Amino acid sequence: MGSVPKHFARWAALAADEDYPDADLSEELFHTHLASGNEALTALWSRYLTAWDFAEEPRWAAGTPARSDERRTAVYERLRFGSDVRKALDSIVPIAKVPGPTVITRDFTPWYTPERAAARSFYWTSYARKLREKGWNDAAIASLDEASRAVVERLADPEQPAARQTKGLVVGYVQSGKTANFTGVAAKAMDAGYRLIIVLAGTLNLLRRQTQRRLDMELIGQENILRGADLSDLDSLVGIDYVGDDEDWPSFVQHGGRPSALGAFDIERLTTRDNDYKGLAQGIRALEVEKRDPTRPLHDPVNLHHAAARVLVVKKNKAVLTKLVRDLKQIKGLLGELPALIIDDESDQASVNTTNPKKWEKGRPERTAINGLLSQFLQLLPRAQYVGYTATPFANVFIDPGDDEDIFPSDFLISLPRPSGYMGAQDFHDLDSAVPEEERTYANSQEKAHVRAIYESTGDRLQEAMDAFVLSGALKLYRQEHGVDGKPFRHHTMLVHQSVRKDDHADLALRINTMWHEAGYSSSVGHERLAALWASDFTPVSEARASDLPAPSSYEELRPYVNRARQRIGSGGQPVIVVNGDSDRYFDQLDLDFDRMPHVWKILVGGTKLSRGFTVEGLTVTYYRRTTQQADTLMQMGRWFGFRPGYRDLVRLYIGREETYGRGQQADLYEAFEAICRDEETFREQLAQYSVVVDGVPQMTPMQVPPLVAQHLPWIRPSARNKMFNAELVEIRSPGRPIEPASYPTDSAALKRNTERWRPLLGALTPEPVAFSNPPDASSALTRTFEALTGTVSHSELISVLSQLEWERPGHFAPHLTYLSQLEGTLATVRDWFLISPRLSASTARVEASILGSLPLSLVRRRRQEGKTSFGRIASVEHRLAAQRLIDQASAERTGHGLSIGPSTGVALLYPVVEGTSHRDVQDAVRNGAVDPSRVVMAFTLIPPASAISSDRRLVRFRAKDSRHADQATIPATGD
Repeated sequence: MGSVPKHFARWAALAADEDYPDADLSEELFHTHLASGNEALTALWSRYLTAWDFAEEPRWAAGTPARSDERRTAVYERLRFGSDVRKALDSIVPIAKVPGPTVITRDFTPWYTPERAAARSFYWTSYARKLREKGWNDAAIASLDEASRAVVERLADPEQPAARQTKGLVVGYVQSGKTANFTGVAAKAMDAGYRLIIVLAGTLNLLRRQTQRRLDMELIGQENILRGADLSDLDSLVGIDYVGDDEDWPSFVQHGGRPSALGAFDIERLTTRDNDYKGLAQGIRALEVEKRDPTRPLHDPVNLHHAAARVLVVKKNKAVLTKLVRDLKQIKGLLGELPALIIDDESDQASVNTTNPKKWEKGRPERTAINGLLSQFLQLLPRAQYVGYTATPFANVFIDPGDDEDIFPSDFLISLPRPSGYMGAQDFHDLDSAVPEEERTYANSQEKAHVRAIYESTGDRLQEAMDAFVLSGALKLYRQEHGVDGKPFRHHTMLVHQSVRKDDHADLALRINTMWHEAGYSSSVGHERLAALWASDFTPVSEARASDLPAPSSYEELRPYVNRARQRIGSGGQPVIVVNGDSDRYFDQLDLDFDRMPHVWKILVGGTKLSRGFTVEGLTVTYYRRTTQQADTLMQMGRWFGFRPGYRDLVRLYIGREETYGRGQQADLYEAFEAICRDEETFREQLAQYSVVVDGVPQMTPMQVPPLVAQHLPWIRPSARNKMFNAELVEIRSPGRPIEPASYPTDSAALKRNTERWRPLLGALTPEPVAFSNPPDASSALTRTFEALTGTVSHSELISVLSQLEWERPGHFAPHLTYLSQLEGTLATVRDWFLISPRLSASTARVEASILGSLPLSLVRRRRQEGKTSFGRIASVEHRLAAQRLIDQASAERTGHGLSIGPSTGVALLYPVVEGTSHRDVQDAVRNGAVDPSRVVMAFTLIPPASAISSDRRLVRFRAKDSRHADQATIPATGD
């Protein structure tokens, strides 16, 4: 049926006449085969339907969004399928309603058309086939296809005569499969004509080897590795990696012959599994690319598509990269013709220039070693494309965009969607749960299911964490023997991360080793302890989260597997491995290569070296009690994020809560993680919101991302201290979307002044509480209700208050205020605002007090984020849902059950916030029924009507701070 869905009956008749004269391909028979579970037919149609669902703006389904009901209906209409076949296919191949990548881009010339991509797709097709063999479903492969295409199409056309560089950044999630994306990008880029691929892979040989092996196995393939060697001739295999010492060698990609003999091109590896780039023994010949027609440049299609591609996987090491720069300089004449792609994994590590601009001589950039070498690559390779990959983008976003030789992503910034099956922040925090804490269960609360808090009052719970590790290992072995694929259970690990000091690691490892041998895992006492934990923790969680997986009916049934798990973990008499080195020699001696070892069942103790790049395979139990003040470091320590197929329900995080660290400092690691996760998600949401192209023009470009982030995340600091961003964020428009400022004053006098300014609006609240309700949803089968005091004020009254408010950071609210102030003028008219002051439920020991003579209002306790002046969250999810429903119903011009508002009315949630860590702090702020106005943060969340948008439909507006340099990204901080 090809790439376009066609009339099925006509196609079937044509096929019967030409290819299958005796076949009956009627729609009825087709439906019968589908209903009978014909696997080959199902697989074929899964591939077709998924491809059509994901197709980008196809002419045959114009105006239908990808992965939507409308697109699928358009497909069925072209196929002329009846309702029975449609229902059968929808059941077998449900629409993968996953988000696509978010793209912030500058204008570019389209060149990577579907036709051009299909014409040359040798390595991409091979890679997709390999992923399918690994168990990837069609939707996952189509999603990867879409995301990798979004990168490649923004690179320069490798065939174009004029040399052009592009620089971009791809933002994924910690341990979420970024390698799969850049492998797909490399495959497509080589197919399109890029002939030098440089992958910068970590700062250690171990990490570089992992990436090299992954590319060799899934992309480069056996024939390119063997280079004509005969597998039956042992002498010809000398020096070839993998053959004979890697049990996965048979599953390495096979192309069916040398690619050059199959009409494609070969790949020459200039690095191997065991050897980083060492310089080329025979001069530079290995880097010299042959030309079919010497009279034409290399980038001419006549030459380009017959030349072999060179691939290097190198670590970020000064000596290694210096050798590569030196060798490239020897063929400088050819470099101007060579399309090259630089892929920088963990691009915020080592690659970013961290020198202080104030110390630069005569304003010339002084670079750190790796950043300087990257700059040289870009100078030597005028056709080089730079793509950085990271899960923590803020360091890259704040690279000086005015430095043409640096790696600021000036051309595109792509945020990858959260992949299916991934366990991330949302799986360990109840970030958007509307379920009250007292109603949370293992089924509806991520925290309750997976997180085990460590308070100073509860003891360290280290023995319990070790017991959980043994139990989860036993359950993996049980599942493996009862029909669950055992591949995900090859490795089983526990991570203990408590200090950065190596002496502490040694002491902790000795303690854990002693505890292990004293735990009595083969004694009746030990089994009693494990049985109690199995019954109180693992059984109820697994019943709620993994009822479809095999489970023992009693601990006695599990007991043999406990013994086997204990033996595996304690093999060699050493259940603990310390991982805290910072050299290649250390990791070589450690022998902790998850790819090459048959299985690793150990407890790992470590510090910083476990916080980035090093993937702990099979991680099931994490014990974490170390804090840091740096957000990107904190996120990278989230080793418990990743894919946990077959054992998601067994994952446990033991984490410190409100612990005392050096000099009496209090820290709550769990809350700190939640805060940075919220910042990350806010950043992604903003990128998605502002990435929508309006009238063919991007709403924002990568150059405008830094001021957007700086406006919302005040703890982010630009790298270039002697410059400022020339793009100024002037306006943020939020039609039908919440506005929730967070950086309120910390000074008590400013708080009092703000509270006094709210007095007229507080007087508009009526004494009779109004009931609000949220209907049942996926998190709860209950209809949840709350009460609130309400009132209505005019738009001008609200703006009068908002325009007088003071903020901890001047200008924090200005882009929102600019928008709100126009809602009676150039934008759609907003008549009034419906005020909602929620009352807390009585079960939370509600404290009510008058504010400057107002009706008694419920006081809310909130805390500012660790090390910041901003609050993590103001409005509760329950309240925001109710407010959003009012706005949505008014927008749809329909009335829901109960309360309703008009289409020109906005909603304002009001929260008198008292800062503190306990209920007592709130009570202490009240005297004689009135709250001290200097102790109150009058916080709010606003949701304007959905119609409050201008005719140009743009959501953000920027302007140049210095119009004399409007085309420059940065200007001197003095403004000169």
